[in-house]
Amino acid sequence: MTIARTALVSLALVALAGCSRSGEIDPTGGITTVRSACPTAAIPAYTGDVTLFNPANSRDAAAIDVVASITNVRATCADGTQLYTEATFDVQARRSDATAAREVTLPYFASVVRGGNSVIAKRVGQVVLRFAPGEYRATASAKAASYVDKDVATLPADIQQRITQKRKAGDADAALDPFSAPEVKAALQRTSFELLVGFNLTQDQLQYNVTR
Repeated sequence: MTIARTALVSLALVALAGCSRSGEIDPTGGITTVRSACPTAAIPAYTGDVTLFNPANSRDAAAIDVVASITNVRATCADGTQLYTEATFDVQARRSDATAAREVTLPYFASVVRGGNSVIAKRVGQVVLRFAPGEYRATASAKAASYVDKDVATLPADIQQRITQKRKAGDADAALDPFSAPEVKAALQRTSFELLVGFNLTQDQLQYNVTR
């Protein structure tokens, strides 16, 4: 059984541009918005590490065979009618027995998630770790990609105007945060996409990560 959808914990999609922060008042009285339509790449909670045991059904510390983790996640985005996001990442691993050369193949997933909780696409790949004789550590690189239609990832014009409209002291809506409006929240969620990568864990492996 592969990882449950509930483990795909959403991370923030807002990115910083320059020194501005989302929600700051700009010099003209508007609110600075720095949200990108491009999906961000992230690792869902509890899926960035995997532990292999020998024997496989043991959970004793002395039975730990290989421990691996995903790190250095980096993403690029190509603009167009479709937003193409490519995420590269490293897998770093250590083993307990370095006697001989060894290859370890670990499955990983790449999921496109909309609104923080709706998985609209998922692919599974493999990364191969090659341990040299006498070496306890190994590193490998992998990548994942996604396509998202730009029009569905872009805030509607009326919502953008509502967020960035000029506000002056004394106006009825000057003290109101446009991001707190239900329709703005709904639009932000509806147009938010993430490319999530992690180890394609079994239910037992996921449970181990959650409870260790």
